[in-house]
Amino acid sequence: MALRPAFLAFALVLALAESSPAQERKSLQVVNDIASEVSRYTQFTIFDSVDASVTDGHVVLTGWVTLPFKKTDIERRVAKVDGVRSIRNDIQVTPVSQSDDELRFRIARAIYGHSSFWNYAAMANPPIHIVVVRGEVTLTGVVNNNVERVLARSLAIGFGAFDVKNELRTDAEVRDTLETITQ
Repeated sequence: MALRPAFLAFALVLALAESSPAQERKSLQVVNDIASEVSRYTQFTIFDSVDASVTDGHVVLTGWVTLPFKKTDIERRVAKVDGVRSIRNDIQVTPVSQSDDELRFRIARAIYGHSSFWNYAAMANPPIHIVVVRGEVTLTGVVNNNVERVLARSLAIGFGAFDVKNELRTDAEVRDTLETITQ
């Protein structure tokens, strides 16, 4: 059974304390439920990137969102997930910047306008996220293979960004991580 890329990205950051296998599966299910809640949030865009780690029901949210209300909304959605006992919300809000906005849109057009990524662009929740903070770009999410990861980065450079960090993961890397966690 294939998991959707957005769910896999969240599962990558799963952190489990010493616990029994039954608790591990429960933590993995909590992470999947959190991923589902975040991806169904209608205000969550390709310019936002949120990760969650779960240890015995204690959730830590990290990442970036473009507007302050999103941070609060996401925390409220996650709090409703069965198995969540507490939440530490370390999500940061990107500073307001017209040049960052322009950079986001240019990079998004370059990536999702490229024929190799049209299948992603057609998805309800495209898997490549573009975070821009003070001219520094970070690509997050999950792609099919290393060629797509390298291509996405090459399309993102050349727009005047101070730096482009490529934190994209491949499906194979995500699967390997999930297999390690659930063993």
